[in-house]
Amino acid sequence: MMNTKSNLVFGAIVLFFACGKSSKSNPDPVIPVSSSFTFSTLKVNGQASGFSYTNVNAKPAIAISFSTPLGQASVTGSVSLATKAGAAAAYSVAFQHHDSTVVITPTGLLPITQYSLKVSTALKSAKGSNLQSALEVQLTTAIDSTAKFPTITDEQLLDLVERQTLKYFYDFGHPTSGLARERNSSGDVVTSGGSGFGIMAIVAGISRGYISYADGLARMQKIVSFLNTKAQKFHGAFPHWLNGATGAIVPFSTQDNGADLVETSYLMQGLITARQYFSSANAAETQLRADINTLWNGVEWDWFRQNDQNALYWHWSPDQGWAINMKITGWNEALIVYVLGASSTTHNIPKTVYDQGWAGSGGIKNGKTFYGVTLPLGPDRGGPLFFEHYSFLGINPTGLTDAYANYETQTKAHAMINYNYCVANPLGNGGYSANCWGLTASDIDGGYTASSPTNDVGVIAPTAAIASLPYTPTQSMAALHFFYYTLGDKLWGQYGFYDAFNLTNPWFANSYLAIDQGPIVVMTENYRSGLLWRLFMSAPEIKTGMKNLGFRGPNL
Repeated sequence: MMNTKSNLVFGAIVLFFACGKSSKSNPDPVIPVSSSFTFSTLKVNGQASGFSYTNVNAKPAIAISFSTPLGQASVTGSVSLATKAGAAAAYSVAFQHHDSTVVITPTGLLPITQYSLKVSTALKSAKGSNLQSALEVQLTTAIDSTAKFPTITDEQLLDLVERQTLKYFYDFGHPTSGLARERNSSGDVVTSGGSGFGIMAIVAGISRGYISYADGLARMQKIVSFLNTKAQKFHGAFPHWLNGATGAIVPFSTQDNGADLVETSYLMQGLITARQYFSSANAAETQLRADINTLWNGVEWDWFRQNDQNALYWHWSPDQGWAINMKITGWNEALIVYVLGASSTTHNIPKTVYDQGWAGSGGIKNGKTFYGVTLPLGPDRGGPLFFEHYSFLGINPTGLTDAYANYETQTKAHAMINYNYCVANPLGNGGYSANCWGLTASDIDGGYTASSPTNDVGVIAPTAAIASLPYTPTQSMAALHFFYYTLGDKLWGQYGFYDAFNLTNPWFANSYLAIDQGPIVVMTENYRSGLLWRLFMSAPEIKTGMKNLGFRGPNL
């Protein structure tokens, strides 16, 4: 047994070692509070698909998860939801997973609209740290398939489309000249080719009773008088653009400041059609026909061979001559130029100019198959659909043949290839379907392009499918239903259908173009009654000229 002294010594030793051990041990480590937190996952309606979502419904649940619980009060000031144009959209907020997930639910998004949901670094965690990197989510809402207008019969719909679209040329025609403005924002700038389309549309409108005969005749007299007395011409040919008040040329480009033979041909196609329509023996109509003949006979088609070459040339400038030097060679929208050149009784061209200049001695032939359809003429996959519209507003392709093609087959094949391409939709463009198709020249968001299966930018132009009614009636009517009933709240306006739209990156034009509105009226009427085909093809010079080029058919 230890005595008291021994106990005291032992206790001192234990105390010494205990104190020494305590003085040498490290304190508990200090864990720093993170200065930021991170994004973890994103789901829209329960699906994760990166940061871009399409066909989104009006009230999607957008769940965004983070690495730590959030400070709820910071969400409203750090999350924004707005359209591409910057219009804010309201939303509600809920929290899940111990506040580490925020669920944003819009109160109601507009259809066919692109929204951007942004989360800024001002978002805070429950502990006060900031989000490390901002987020942005793109949402494109789905089409609202409900009908925007009451259902009417197809005949009533065609009537409505013709009547409404005609207003572009009649109600919106230039007040001084009566000619068609280039587009609805062009002011005094009128288009010679678009005016030719408009003249044909006015004839259709008179025939349908949309315009009285007297008013239609007065408008035609105004147009023809202006063209004869005020409008600038060069060797009988008109420029692309004119000032509708003065008749002075408006340059289309630096070198394109004179004659445009293609635009002139569209104008003459319309004037000849009007001449055939106003056939009464009274003084007013007799004078109108004489004035039209003055314009028609004044075009020096043969001079545009540029020193007797076996081709016609598109442009001529009064100060730069043949600087553009562009041959009019097929297959494209300009067949009408050679038909009119061969039909002229004052300045006609021989068949060899057609065969070598236009047909390239057979070079316009294609013969390959695209999307199950054999294409007789032109570039692979057909090119833009206006190739089969502009010249065929007056030229009736039904049963029409020459050495190079059957033109009924050609026009139908091109339209079907365009349709089949859009149905196949190899680029995955939004909205393309059996009900939504048609690639041609039109406005696009921020510009203009000639859309086709080889230049597909996701833009559909109503004129493409509607003006193809004579070729693809079933497919064109399906598209017309879709444009009017499904998209009508965005696409239908004062002068009919707006020029174009894009459902991939949602955009709807607010523009109207004469060269796109014209074929809608004219080809719809040709589909319904064949009126404009019948009138143009009844002109004796046209019959003779086309026969001289080797054309054969029931309408010659």
